[in-house]
Amino acid sequence: MKYDVKAFELLSNEEIADGIFDMRVKNDELAPLAKCGQFAHVYVPSKTLRRPISVCDSENGVLRLVYQVKGEGTKIMSEMKKGEAVDILAPLGNGFNIEKSKRYCLIGGGIGVPPMLYTAKQTENPLVITGFRNKDLIILQDDFKNAGAELVLTTDDGSAGVHGFVTDVLKEKINEVDEVCACGPTPMLKAIAQVCKEFNKPCQISLEERMACGIGACLVCAVKVRKNGEEIMQHVCKNGPVFNAEEVVF
Repeated sequence: MKYDVKAFELLSNEEIADGIFDMRVKNDELAPLAKCGQFAHVYVPSKTLRRPISVCDSENGVLRLVYQVKGEGTKIMSEMKKGEAVDILAPLGNGFNIEKSKRYCLIGGGIGVPPMLYTAKQTENPLVITGFRNKDLIILQDDFKNAGAELVLTTDDGSAGVHGFVTDVLKEKINEVDEVCACGPTPMLKAIAQVCKEFNKPCQISLEERMACGIGACLVCAVKVRKNGEEIMQHVCKNGPVFNAEEVVF
């Protein structure tokens, strides 16, 4: 895994939904190295720990990082201005393993939707299922359409798209795809893994955990996985964030 710390030029940082921002930063050396499912570790002034943000897209030396304001760190990020230098450690983690010959179902829930966009761009005719709590949090729908995806939108409250959960749609359409990739809250990932097991479909999931170092040096993001019949601890930042669903002990 090749990564480094570099200054990225901030090209734009715009709010695209309620509390959700779309940041684009440029570095011709590191941005092209990013693979779908990896993340960037962003230094925030006055904060000790970096903020891990999934790679939403990478094109022409520009990293696209879509994030949600959840605390002081991301609030400071949202106030960064065009032209500033942003200190970023990237690209980090192991991403999705995509085979061109397969048709994928890509599922994102909430802020787990952004990394599925770059993943969609690596596949042919993907089925993309996005899930949000309500219509005010919907993002990136036009981007997925432009990427050639068959897109299904769901909301928990029925304020837009299908009223229900991403798993409801997955059960209806799972026989149309060869493999499933997903990112989002742990309960959603657990439910998706169960559906895929029921239908005997391979499934890759990107776990969301708190990360401190981003490179496996600390123990903050340790999760339990099953390898060769034994349960062991691995790091989401280094061994993941993408794991085979059947290996994760929920």
